[in-house]
Amino acid sequence: MWTPPEKIRHTPPPGDWPTAEEAARSRLFSPVRVGPVELRERTWVPAMVPWRASEEGDVTEPVLAWYERFAQGEPGAIVVEATGIRDVPSGPLLRIGHDRFVPGLARLVERVRAASGGRTRLLIQLIDFLRIRRRPPRDRFLERFLEITDRHREATGEVEEAAVRAALLRMDDDTLRTVLSPREWESLAMGYRERVTDTHLPHIRDLPKVLPDLFAAAARRAKDAGFDGVELHYAHAYTMASFLSPTNTRDDGYGTTLEGRLRLPLEVFRAVRAEVGDAFCVGCRFLAEECIEGGGTVEDAIVYARSFAAAGMAFLSLSRGGKFDDAKQPKVGEAAYPYTGRSGYECMPTVRSDARGPFGRAVPAARTIRAAVREAGHDTPIVVAGGICSFSQAESILARGEADIVAAARQSLADPDWFKKMRLGRGAEIRRCQYTNYCEALDQKHKAVTCQLWDRIDVEACRLRSPDGRRRLVAPPWTPAP
Repeated sequence: MWTPPEKIRHTPPPGDWPTAEEAARSRLFSPVRVGPVELRERTWVPAMVPWRASEEGDVTEPVLAWYERFAQGEPGAIVVEATGIRDVPSGPLLRIGHDRFVPGLARLVERVRAASGGRTRLLIQLIDFLRIRRRPPRDRFLERFLEITDRHREATGEVEEAAVRAALLRMDDDTLRTVLSPREWESLAMGYRERVTDTHLPHIRDLPKVLPDLFAAAARRAKDAGFDGVELHYAHAYTMASFLSPTNTRDDGYGTTLEGRLRLPLEVFRAVRAEVGDAFCVGCRFLAEECIEGGGTVEDAIVYARSFAAAGMAFLSLSRGGKFDDAKQPKVGEAAYPYTGRSGYECMPTVRSDARGPFGRAVPAARTIRAAVREAGHDTPIVVAGGICSFSQAESILARGEADIVAAARQSLADPDWFKKMRLGRGAEIRRCQYTNYCEALDQKHKAVTCQLWDRIDVEACRLRSPDGRRRLVAPPWTPAP
């Protein structure tokens, strides 16, 4: 992962853990209304992809155990990982693109309800993503994958396809780069990746026609499975975020201008709302800043936030960065990963940072966006995340009106009980995240995500372990000290 050139070593802020009485009086542990549902407290475990589903996208026992373990910490809400709305192969990622997935998802809901004693609300994040391929070997790309055009014939002086390919193979990279188009060079150097602007492809051109119904059907399945709501994934490197990005230059009314870029996200929301009714919670996660050259800014996000709030979204969960645009070149045989460049760092900053540091890095943008939403007359709750790992941090954010709900991914992974421990006045027993991104490195390799603070503890006693048997797949149980 990219890191700032300063590489200043930061340490997590002091916990300043409350007593049980102080927690009971705090904003963090006060209820909040999120559309048609109420959270018992303002604590939120955001979506994380743990790579535990089956290859067919089904809920497995490791998936159930993963969410059960977070539920034992009794947060106000848990958002289930990014779950694909299409019934297409996508590896060990959860899917919700067909009714056959509903029974497994219903079991997940039941496990969370039981583990949290009914305290935790459960949402599922709905995602669509476009095709991306692994970086090919140079010779294979030029021999098989590259579509030969007149441009290549003119550059090589050859006519027959085989001769053109042979001539291209003999070129050095500097020469080859002048012959290939920018997209062809990217497909060679990074791997082929579809964009929402590839409207010459019929299935990309027709995205506005098909996505509202796909999202709506997925939301209906989530409702049938017993979830309290859905989070529409409009963030990072994926389809809906790409429609919102200033890099979206579609000229069919679904790009170029702010209004055009907002059009499909609003149509998706309206289709979902019409399908599931007003009693089901529907919100979205989107980017406060894209953190790429020419990308979306806080000013763009303000327009989006006001529009989403006016449309009736139940909550707005904010994130940052995580784009393909500045991703590092993958190794041959691997796919580009959207969290390896600067924008990826801004999404998941580590303890090696610039002077701003990694803790609460997203809060200033959240404060600005929330203020703009309030000025527009909307009381839509704003969820903030990003390096929040102490009581004083979380409580101060809420007290200053910078957000309404506090989310923590990496700290919750380090200690799924940390919200509960704070609420009970047992903060001294919290296992603190070190923000080294050990978990992110596993995700990048598509390995089962764990935390370095617990995945080697008492491994033999854990019934769910990694395939090699060396790592436990759930955090150790918490036994309160006497």
